[in-house]
Formats: sequence, C-alpha cells, structure tokens
Amino acid sequence: MGAMNSVMAHRGPDGHGVFISRDGKVGLGHRRLSIIDLSPLGRQPMHYLCQGNRRYWIVYNGEIYNYSQLRAALDKDGYSFQSNTDTEVIPAMYDRYGTGCLEHLRGMFSFAIYDEKRRTLFCARDRVGKKPFKYYLNSDVFIFASELKAILTQKEYHREPDYEAIHHYLTYQYVPSPLTGFLGIQKLEPAHYLLIDIDTMKVTKKRYWSLDYSKKLEFTEQQWCGRIMEKLEESVGIRMCSDVPLGALLSGGVDSSAVVALMSRLSSTPVRTFSVGFEEDKYSELRYARVIAKKFKTDHTEMIVTPEQAPEILPRLAHMYEEPYADSSALPSYYVSKLTRRHVTVALNGDGGDENFAGYDRYAVHKFAGIAARLLPSPVIAAIGPIGTAIAGSYKTTFFNRLDRFISTLPDDTPRRYVNLVCYFTNEQKCSLYSENFAAVTAAVDSCVLMEERFRQPGALTKLDAALYADFMTYLPDDLMVKMDIATMAVSLEGRSPFLDHEFIELTAKIPSNLKLKGLNSKKYILKKALLPLLPKEVMYRPKMGFAIPLDVWFKTSLKGYAASILLSEKAIARDLFKKDAVAALLDAHAQTKINWGYHLWALLMLELWFREFFD
Repeated sequence: MGAMNSVMAHRGPDGHGVFISRDGKVGLGHRRLSIIDLSPLGRQPMHYLCQGNRRYWIVYNGEIYNYSQLRAALDKDGYSFQSNTDTEVIPAMYDRYGTGCLEHLRGMFSFAIYDEKRRTLFCARDRVGKKPFKYYLNSDVFIFASELKAILTQKEYHREPDYEAIHHYLTYQYVPSPLTGFLGIQKLEPAHYLLIDIDTMKVTKKRYWSLDYSKKLEFTEQQWCGRIMEKLEESVGIRMCSDVPLGALLSGGVDSSAVVALMSRLSSTPVRTFSVGFEEDKYSELRYARVIAKKFKTDHTEMIVTPEQAPEILPRLAHMYEEPYADSSALPSYYVSKLTRRHVTVALNGDGGDENFAGYDRYAVHKFAGIAARLLPSPVIAAIGPIGTAIAGSYKTTFFNRLDRFISTLPDDTPRRYVNLVCYFTNEQKCSLYSENFAAVTAAVDSCVLMEERFRQPGALTKLDAALYADFMTYLPDDLMVKMDIATMAVSLEGRSPFLDHEFIELTAKIPSNLKLKGLNSKKYILKKALLPLLPKEVMYRPKMGFAIPLDVWFKTSLKGYAASILLSEKAIARDLFKKDAVAALLDAHAQTKINWGYHLWALLMLELWFREFFD
C-alpha cells in the first residue's frame, strides 16, 4: 500500500493513510488534497460509525456538491457524523440506500466502500467520468487506483502493452473505455459501479445512469434562455463551495467566459482567472480572455507556451497521462494548471459546453454531409469520389485533403460517416502505416465500431442527438475528462466543471436539437442567445479556436528534428508497429506540402514516448 500511495503523492500532498482489515485481505490507501474540512477529521481512509461499530471504510476522490442537504436528511433519520466532510456522507448514504445511494449524489467522484459486516467492496464512478477509476482483476486479486501507475507497483500485475487498445488509440487519439493500453488493466466506465464479494471474488458490474434525449420540452426560446441561465448559475454556485482559495481557468471561449461571468456575479471579491496562449497569434486566445478579465474585473494571470518547452515536457506528459494519449491540448492544460496552482487550489472550467450545445464544427459538417448524401444520387457520389482524391493528390493542401475525406464518407451510413469525419488515422491510412505484423494482429478489429455502437442510442430523436450522445459516451470521458483530471491533479489542483453537472446535462438533453445547431452555421445557438445579456459579442460570435497547440508550425520548425529523432530511431522501428518508410513519408509530407499532418505525427510521437516511459 505504501508504494501505491507514494506514486500518487501529487494527487494528495496534504496527507496520506492506510487501512488493513483484520484478516489482511483488504487494504485501502489514500492521498488527501484538502478542500472541505481541513481538520484531521477529514483524513482517509475514513471509517463511518454505524450504530457504534466501524462497519464501513471509504477511500474517495472528488466532491459531492449537495452533501449538506444529504447530511441534513440523514440527520433526521438518526445518522450522526464526526466531521464536516462530504466524504463521511457517502458511507452513510450507502448504509441508508445501498447501491441506490448513487442516484442522490450530485458531483464528481470515484470511491470504494469496504463493508466489514458483509465483506463486500462497493466501487463507483460519477455519471460523466470526471474522476478516474482503474483496476486489475483476476481470480485471486482486485487492485484499483485513480491512476494505473499505482497498479504497476504491485507484483501481481505483469505489465504488457495491449495492441488492440493501441489500434483504437490511433483512430480516436485516446484509448476508449474499458481499455487502458495495458493488457488486463481496465477503466471503470462512467455511471457504473462494481460490487465485489471479498470471499468469493464474485463481481457485479452495473450502469446506474444514462442520458436520455427522448423527452424534449417545448418552450419558447426566451423560456429556454431563462431555464439555461437559472440552472447554469446554480451549477456554478454550488461549485464555489471551498475551504481553500478558488479561481477559474479562462480560455476566452464562450463556455469558460460564461463561468467566469457567473462566478463574478456570485462572488463578493474579484475572481482569480488564469490563461495560457501561444506566440502564434492564429492559435492564441489570450486577447479574448483579456476582454473577459477586463469586463468582469478579475484578478488575471497569464503565460505564453513556446515550442522550445516541448521536448523537455513531452516525456513527462507521456508519464503523467499513463495511457497512450494524443490530445495536444494536454500541453497547455498542464501549463495553465501549473500556473493556477501557484495561487489557488480549486479552479472552475468551461468543459462540457460543446457537448451540451453542439459547439464543435464537426456537428455542422456531419449535418451538411447528411444533407449532401440525401440529395446527391448514388452515381454522382460514386463519380465525384475519384475526382476529390485526384484534386487532393494534386494540390496537397489541408482544405482539399479534408474535402476528399468528406466526399469519401458520403456513401457511409450515418454512424460510420461521423466516425470517419472525426477520426485521426482512417482505416485506409492505417493500412499504409502498419507493419505486416501489427496489421495481422489487428486485422479482425474495426475501431470505428466502438463509436458506432454508442451512436445508436435508442432515445436519440435526431442525428445530432445521436452524435452528442456518442461524444458524451466516448470523447468526453475518455479524452476531455482525462485531460483535465491528469493536468490538474499532476499539480495538486482540483478542477470543477459546471457545464457537466448531471442535472444541467439532463436539462440540455431536453432541448430540441434545432435550437443547439440552427442551420449549418449557428452552433450553440440557444446558449449564446441566453448569454447575450452577459457576454460581449466579440467573444460570443468569434470563430471557434479550441485549445490545440500550433502543431502545423511546430512540426515544420522546432519539433521537426526532435520528432524525426524519436519516430525514426532504431528503438521505435524495432517495435515493428509501423513501416519506417511510411513514417518518414508522413514527416516529409508535413514539411514539404501544405497539408497539416501535425495531429497524426503528434499521435505517433506520444505513442513512442509512452512505450519508452513504461516498457523500456
């Protein structure tokens, strides 16, 4: 337990503890980041006294925002408490409601409760997947932790890469749940729990919550604006409860700007805000963050991230993220978290606004592709496909390359079209890239099927609802939530996401999809209309930039030599995953053409650095 605790010290620098059961069969360890009730009474593993007996032991990561209300109700039922923490409320709720306690918890969490009387272990993860839960299970042992690096310290697990997971990673830029990249180690999916019988090692796994898009509410636009703002302000307000300094990550986009605006309305003192940007003005949102900081008179701090920092930090990123992970915004996310932690311990962010209100460009592109597929006769689609490919091959620009991909998706059904529009490496590109051995190992596995299955949500009334649901089930928990949890916890900072409050999400699922994406250009239509009285139009209606780094520029300049030295090294080629000539051709194509292959190169680079961190 000591080794597992030590390797995760960054997640909890304020204290640590270990519990071992009397028979030695159960061990629980915890690292504490003190947020609520800073006294020693809040330390974990925590026991809960049920009728005078130490029946329940809990280890827990997260925040339950409605714990005060839950505690008040439990008080009336005769439950008593020794601390003022949200932690102690969870085992009391479990004693009161069993596994049904999860229906009452409003917040982000992963936890395990050991019941000494029944000799069971109850493990659960929050609805959206904001807090991680990874585990290794065989007939003899169950090992779990917030980070799999802790599992790697145990002799019962022998590390081995999962090549199927790597195959999926190259499609999505992340490893989809329940896989992790390590054979045998799994992620507990969001909105799931495990119930384990310690003596028999029987495991019950169950989903306890699902997002339902089938029950639309017919309000006027004005009524929807009022509903959205009322619920969002409540969601922000309950996330401002903290016994330690609190601030906000401000990107300058609509979502984080809305959070800062509402925090300013609810706070009696200036809100602390933090931003990062780049020297390349095309990618930097700092000017918009400054507009918001000035308007709401925040105490603002910012920094610039340069490409010279990348070679030093990238191996650390690969270690921090512990699974193959290629979302390049992990780099600025880490830097803004590090900057923020110098001043505060808790930071609110704007994550989830795009998934709630259809803010990504891909939703509009997918909608347009659906219209084109319906209007164009099949012979026309078949005829323009080779033309698009020929043009892309002649002009070699990002625009024509994307146009070729767009045309190639028109014959697909809706779920397959969406996956092919959003994926990194297509199946065709993989065929050109993979070595003979890696191609043979993964030949029977089509990564696109994973998201296609999520796309077919029974309650989705429109294709946009289906796409939003698919992203809520895949991209959001396995990419965005991973990015924010790892980046913040690596520096002992707690991140909170008001747009991902489950009650807020349930509300937005009831909004008709034509109010989220109006036409082909008005993304987040109803959210922006709701925010019009609050935010300046220059922030609301500017082009979306995201939080990605300038990979197209960096791989042509400062990262060019570094990437080649890693990807074409003897060590990398000896892994026999990719053809050396294909990797070299990709590097050359990025350097010599106007096609941006930066995201593909980043995925290959981070994969090789992951191998070096965990298997060399």
